[in-house]
Amino acid sequence: MAGCLRLVMDATLWFFLLFVLLLFLGIPIAVALGSIAVFMIWHFQLGIPVVSSNFYAGIAKYPLLAIPFFILAGMILERCGVSQRLVNLASLVVGSVPGGLAIVAVLVCVFFGGVSGSGPADAAAMGAVLIPAMVRKNYDKDFCAALIAAGGSTAIVVPPSIAFILYGVITTTSVPALFAAGVFPGILAGLSLIIPAYWISKHRGYVGQRRGTAREIAQAFKDAFWGLVAPLVILGGIYGGVFTATEAAIVAVFYGIFLGFVVYRTLDLKSFYHVLVDSAVSSAVVLLIVALAGLYSWAGSTLGVMEKLATSLLSLSTNPVVVLCLVNVVIFVAGMLLDAISIYYVFLPILMPIMAHFGWDPLWFGVVMTLNLAIGQFTPPVAVNLYVTTNLAGISLEKASMATIPFIVAMGLALAVTAAWPALSLWLPKAWGLY
Repeated sequence: MAGCLRLVMDATLWFFLLFVLLLFLGIPIAVALGSIAVFMIWHFQLGIPVVSSNFYAGIAKYPLLAIPFFILAGMILERCGVSQRLVNLASLVVGSVPGGLAIVAVLVCVFFGGVSGSGPADAAAMGAVLIPAMVRKNYDKDFCAALIAAGGSTAIVVPPSIAFILYGVITTTSVPALFAAGVFPGILAGLSLIIPAYWISKHRGYVGQRRGTAREIAQAFKDAFWGLVAPLVILGGIYGGVFTATEAAIVAVFYGIFLGFVVYRTLDLKSFYHVLVDSAVSSAVVLLIVALAGLYSWAGSTLGVMEKLATSLLSLSTNPVVVLCLVNVVIFVAGMLLDAISIYYVFLPILMPIMAHFGWDPLWFGVVMTLNLAIGQFTPPVAVNLYVTTNLAGISLEKASMATIPFIVAMGLALAVTAAWPALSLWLPKAWGLY
C-alpha cells in the first residue's frame, strides 16, 4: 500500500513539474504534453505499445470530424467577404453612437463566431477588416487590438463552438445541447463587452459614423443576406433534426463554396486551394494537440494522478460555492498560460469527479468553463487572440495588455452571472427538448 502511494505521489510530482519545466523552456505545448505522457508510460511500465493505440483513439472519433470542417467553413466564408459585408451593415445600423465602430466590432465578432467556432479565427477575420478602419477613425491601436481580441473570444461560447465539441467528446455530453446552452451566455458576454467599449469610446472621444438611410441599410442587408443566413442554415439544420453537428460542419463548407463561386464570385480555384492548405494546417495543429493531450490525460488517469488531485481539491472545502470559485480561479490562471484544448484534456479528468460529487449539471458547467477559457484567450501572457490582433495592429503584446483589463472585468462579471444562474444556460436546451 505504501509503495503504491509513493508511486502515485511520484507520478503526480513528475507529471506537473516536468510540464512546467518544458513550458518554461519554451517547448510547444503539444510536444510537452506528448513527451511527458510517453516518459510516464515508459517510466511506470504501462507499456509503450499503448502510445500508438491511444494516439489513434484520441482523434478517431466521429464528432471530432466537425472541427476541421468548421475551420474550413470559417476560412471560406471569411475569404468570400462575409465579414466585410456584415461590418458594412452593422456600421450603417449603429450609426453615430459614440464608439460606433467599437460596438460594431463586438456585434460582428459575436455573429461571425456563429460561423467559425474559433476564437483566433474570429479575431483574425474581424481584425483584418476593422482594425484599419478603426485606426483611420482615430481609435487607439491598443484599444482596437484588445477589443477585437475580446470580441473574438465569444466564438468559443456561441454555437457552433469547437470548444463545445471537445467538451462534449470528453464528457460524453450532447453537442447540440451544449450549442443551445451557449446561446444566451454568449450573447451576455458580447453585451458585457459593449459596456466598457461604449464608456471608453465616449471618454476618449471616439466618434461614430453616419447612420445609413433606409435605402442604404436595405442595400447593405441585401449584400450581407447570405452571410446572415449562414448560422441559421447551420444551427437550423441541427435543431431541426436534418443533420448532426458533424454533418452541419460539412454543410457549412458546401454553403461557403456556393457563396464563393456562385453568389459572390470571390473565390477561384487558386484562392480555394490556398484556403484548403491553410485550413489543413490549422486543423492538423488542433488535432495534434487533441491526440497528445488525450495521451497525457490517459497516462495521468491510469496512474491515479487525476483522482488524487480531485480528492485533494474536495478536501479543501465541503461548500460547493467555495469549490466552484476555486475551480474557476484555477481555470482562469490555466487559461492565461495554456490553450483551451489542452486545458480540457488536462483538467476535465480532475474536474469530472468533482462535478459528480456536487451534482453539478454538465451542460451548465461546460458553459461556465468555456466562458472562463474565453477570457483566457485575450488575457496575457499567452493570449492567443491578442497575439493575432496585435500583429494586425502592428503593436507589441505588452502595449495592448493594459487595454484588456476593462474587457477582462466585463466578461468576468458575465461569467459570474452565468455561474450563479444556471437557468441562463439550461433553459434553451430544455425548451428545445435537447436535454
